[in-house]
Amino acid sequence: MKKETRTVVYDDGLRIEAYRFEGIVQPFPNHFHEYYVIGFIEEGERCLSCRNQEYVIGRGSIVLFHPGDNHACVQADDGTLDYRGINITKGIMRDLTEEVTGRRMLPGFSQNVIRDEEISCHLRLLHEGIMTGSTEFDREENLLLFLSLLIRRYGQPFEACIPECREEIDTACQFLEQHYTEHISLEQICRCANLSKSTLLRAFARSKGVTPYRYLENIRIGAAKKLLEQGVAPVEAAMRTGFSDQSHFTNYFSSFIGLPPGAYREIFLRKEEGGECHEAK
Repeated sequence: MKKETRTVVYDDGLRIEAYRFEGIVQPFPNHFHEYYVIGFIEEGERCLSCRNQEYVIGRGSIVLFHPGDNHACVQADDGTLDYRGINITKGIMRDLTEEVTGRRMLPGFSQNVIRDEEISCHLRLLHEGIMTGSTEFDREENLLLFLSLLIRRYGQPFEACIPECREEIDTACQFLEQHYTEHISLEQICRCANLSKSTLLRAFARSKGVTPYRYLENIRIGAAKKLLEQGVAPVEAAMRTGFSDQSHFTNYFSSFIGLPPGAYREIFLRKEEGGECHEAK
């Protein structure tokens, strides 16, 4: 079996994160991110669930996840996964979209999984440029060409990608986002949303694609990610984001992000020391 290799690079010029996972067999549980994830499969076949739709993805597949899109995947063959991806925050995506369309907005995409050879070529060049440290001119040009083509062919209003959400579920989400550092019970959420436990669980899963507890864990992971990028130690990041212990935090972070929290933090510590990437095997 191919040895697992996980490499992550943060591009200061473009202000986006690129990563390469090779030889991976790890399943990824149902989760979401607060940023855009755009990736492509180099090798391997996986069963992907995204926004309650099922896909089989393999070599040549491009995945497009909006902020908030719930997704999970498991290996579908006897091989391993080789995957390349980039993460773009909503703020940076607004800037980029304004550059290529003249309108300051968040783009949506009509499909979560596409096969498009021309777009794949641009994405591969962009990713390779970030990973190898090509000139900033080259990287920026590839990014804008790629995004312009992607929006032109598959773009739609971002609002069309957000499932309708009942007011009670919005209230529950706001409660979780405001109190994620605390110990939260299902009873507290139900009182806040004025729903019974069974109704809340059904409505929440139907609206968000994840359970309230998994939604809470995603919020905590997102907050911990930001702390680690600032150099905060994993044990402190776990404590400040409401995890019961560091072991629990490490397991969740690794399953959602693909790297343990200490390794993720090292990416940004090395940047400050003059390095650019982290490779884990």
